[in-house]
This record gives sequence, structure tokens and C-alpha cells, in this order.
Amino acid sequence: MPLHPQIVALVAAMDRPDRPKIQELPIDDARKVYGAMASFMGDLGFAVPTEDRSIPGPDGEIPIRIYTPDGDGTRPITVFYHGGGFCIGDLDTHDRECHAISQQSGSVVVAVDYRLGPEHAYTASLDQPPWIADAWAALQWVRHHATDLGGTPERLAVCGDSAGANISAVMAQMCRDAGLDLALQVLVYPATDVRDEAYDLYPSYAEHAEAPILERPVLDYFRDQSRPDGDPTAPSMSPGLRDDLSGLAPAFIITAEYDPLRDDGEAYAAKLAEAGVEVTLKRYDGMPHGFFNLGPHVDAAAEAVREVGEVIAKI
Repeated sequence: MPLHPQIVALVAAMDRPDRPKIQELPIDDARKVYGAMASFMGDLGFAVPTEDRSIPGPDGEIPIRIYTPDGDGTRPITVFYHGGGFCIGDLDTHDRECHAISQQSGSVVVAVDYRLGPEHAYTASLDQPPWIADAWAALQWVRHHATDLGGTPERLAVCGDSAGANISAVMAQMCRDAGLDLALQVLVYPATDVRDEAYDLYPSYAEHAEAPILERPVLDYFRDQSRPDGDPTAPSMSPGLRDDLSGLAPAFIITAEYDPLRDDGEAYAAKLAEAGVEVTLKRYDGMPHGFFNLGPHVDAAAEAVREVGEVIAKI
């Protein structure tokens, strides 16, 4: 179907000739623009009590935000990793979505402010990206403190969008490898193959190279900022390249029709299903990458957030 009229109108409202593109900005300015865009969206009217804390990490404290809805100690608990190409985004850029997911799922949500490139880029000298080290440390902290947080350890989920979905997929694999139970992985338009060759392997990269929100130059910018010489084939970067995907947590995967990452996410869903993993795949037609964060202005975005909440509520 054509690009949805609500997306067309929103892009037109945000597009100004004098506004620089993210890929043209220094990283600090790119983060400010991304934060301003998130603020521009407004809110969905959810107000779950929150607490900002810091927890121990592999290289200093990791900021987290805990969302605790009404309910008792049988609630699910969801670790949320924000998107932003591993170099932009923070607790505030996805605060609205975390409020909504917590409210609609009845889940305690713990959002993780992991380290970002280029200050903490993935380089050849590192065994894994710093954001993966932080994500794993936070997940283990949540697992250990789940009851104290008002959640149920057996109802633990990971969730993220874009780069955060990549992280969530890696977390699910690391849990499987470590023999740790995970109830659910929610992957919203994930990138699971970040090799340069992926541009040629998945037709959606060419079909939507100039799509709104995430065009090809933005992808290149994110890769340059986050992994200047890190190994893109490492499992901690490209979880879709793992040979054995059996035994992973059930997956709920969302893709968007006008998204360069669409075919990557759908190929990963197919690989999981072939490996015997329970998978639900939902493509949102007429939507671009990033639509999940447009809930106040785009009906499909609010629907997607609501659907994520409903899936988490059932674990």
C-alpha cells in the first residue's frame, strides 16, 4: 500500500529546508535533534510511576528507569533497550513508549541507558560492543532483583526497537547459551545482519533507501559512529548470522513496509521458525522505520505499542 497519509502529513510537518539531516551533524547535535523529535511527538496519556537509578556495570554505573504499574508481585518484568543506531537515544527518547508498554501490559519495565558510540564504539580491540556488555549486565541485575522490583522472574522479557531490537535478539541468544530462561523477546524492526553485504542481500535496503526517517545515509552514519572497525559478523553484532537458533525464547517481531530493515527482520523471523522457535511476525503496511515512536500522531503506532503490551501481558 502507499505510505500512510498520517506518515506523509507528519513528515511534511517536521520537514524544513533549513533543518540539517542527522547524518550531517556532529554526534552531540544528532542526539539533540533525536531528543527534540521525541519531545515533538507529545505523549499518549500514560503516567506510570517511575524511578531513576544506577546499577553496577562492567565499566561504571548504568542508568536505568523503572516503570512500576499498579498490581501485585505476579507481574511480568520487561527489560527495554532503546533504538538509535547504537549512537543516539536515551531513557527520555523512549519514555513515552515505556510508559505505555508498562501500563498496557501490567509489566514492570526497566529501561536501560547503555553506552553508545562513538565514545564507546565497538572496535577490533574489544571482544563485544560496550552496549552489549551493559545490556547483559542490566539483564542479569534485573533477573537477580526481579522480585524486589515487583515482578516475576519466570515472566521475564526483553524488548527493543531497531538497535534495541538487535540488542534484545543478542540477549535472547546469550540467555540460551548461558542456560537462563527467558519468557519472550520482542523485536521491533530489528537489524540482525549488520554486514555491509546486507545492503545487497535484502531487497528492502534498495527499495527504501530514500524512505522517510531512516534513509541509507543515516544507516551509514550510524555504522561509522558505532563500529568503525568492529567485527560486523560477531554474534554480538549480527545475531541473525548464528547457525543454531534453536531453543530461543518465543519471539514477537514487528516490521514496517517502508523500512530498509524490513527484509532483515522478516528473514530472522523465518530463521527462528525454521529452528523451531515460536514466532509471531506482524508487518505494518504503509509504515516506515521508526513509526513505533509516533503513537500520538499515527494510529498504527499506538496500535503497535498496544499490541506489544498485550503480548507481554500473556507471558
